[in-house]
Amino acid sequence: MLLELNSNLAGKYTSGSQTARVITENWVAENIFCPRCGNLHVSHFENNRPVADFYCPECGSQYELKSKNGELLNKITDGAYSTMIDRITNFDNPDFFFMSYSKSDWLVRNFFFVPKHFFTPSIIEKRKPLSPNAKRAGWVGCNILLSAIPSTGRIPIIENGRIFDKSEIMNKIAAADCLIVKDINARGWLFDVLFCVDTIGKTDFTLAEMYKFEGKLAEKHPANRNIKPKIRQQLQFLRDKGIIEFVGKGKYRKVI
Repeated sequence: MLLELNSNLAGKYTSGSQTARVITENWVAENIFCPRCGNLHVSHFENNRPVADFYCPECGSQYELKSKNGELLNKITDGAYSTMIDRITNFDNPDFFFMSYSKSDWLVRNFFFVPKHFFTPSIIEKRKPLSPNAKRAGWVGCNILLSAIPSTGRIPIIENGRIFDKSEIMNKIAAADCLIVKDINARGWLFDVLFCVDTIGKTDFTLAEMYKFEGKLAEKHPANRNIKPKIRQQLQFLRDKGIIEFVGKGKYRKVI
């Protein structure tokens, strides 16, 4: 895997955004394997599709690429809010690749994979409608809140220039796939609780520490009046899937 982007492609286009898209998509097609089956390459869809940019010719998995010059911080811009929410709800969105690169030297800095089942309404931020004077007046876009995705679902392939081993990447994806839940409400609860585990920031944590998130979880799930039992239920699910382990007397340990 090479970190260099082919900047020679830049001379063919006048639009900066189009240039960046062509260069970054070319790099993915030439360097990235299929995270789902391990096939050596993913293929670029010939025509622009509303859902995905790449597919695996071996297993058929589809991927969408989001790239940015500079650091990927808390959020990244995506398309229409309603379209994204529909895709999440119907579980027909692709998996995502996120890339940060440096335009000054055309090098890939970071590249990570997010499985599609980690997408819930909690990580999609609704943007303000375009002004009445805009060409698409009233159109509402969205941002993907990268910082709200649990760490189990942010699987690094390249991190600060370091290329991860293929087997390590696929093992992390296998662990993340243990958390596939298609029901959007159940999925929302699971990853909201898992994000709370991440927020504590320790390998060992307690049930009492998890209960401190009761108010925030109640805001996200106003229809549920039994937040603490729901927290315990999700912790049990995470324990059964090998993400955390119960060490006794209200104490847990994060395994993955």
